[in-house]
Amino acid sequence: MQIVVPYLTVSNAAEAIEFYKKAFGAQENGRHAEPDGKKRIMHADLSVYGGSVFLMDEFPEHTAHGGAQSPGGNGNNAVSMVINRSKPDEVDAAFRKAVDAGCKGVQQPEDAFWGARFAMISDPYGHLWMLNAELPAKN
Repeated sequence: MQIVVPYLTVSNAAEAIEFYKKAFGAQENGRHAEPDGKKRIMHADLSVYGGSVFLMDEFPEHTAHGGAQSPGGNGNNAVSMVINRSKPDEVDAAFRKAVDAGCKGVQQPEDAFWGARFAMISDPYGHLWMLNAELPAKN
């Protein structure tokens, strides 16, 4: 397992899991529903491009005790995900796949001043995803 794992809170985790499968080719490694029968997901483990991402439904009844809320698509998210790719053309392909699946293109793929191919998307759950790949060195 990687040392630091992002943990996303969304408004509909079961739907989000299926969306991330379509948009990012995510694989579901497991999920645990809450025991009260409401079918909310307390914890899900996904693999996205070889990295781990954890996911859960929001539990508004627990926000006073530190429970996380989803950004809800309002752009108030405090954390963005970065997907590092090994080749610049993989950024373009990942961007197209995610936008075709329903992500919003925030920044089109471009060669950035720091020497990387870079793009940014927003998923329907309000989380930002940055796509990044180092450009080949110029001789």
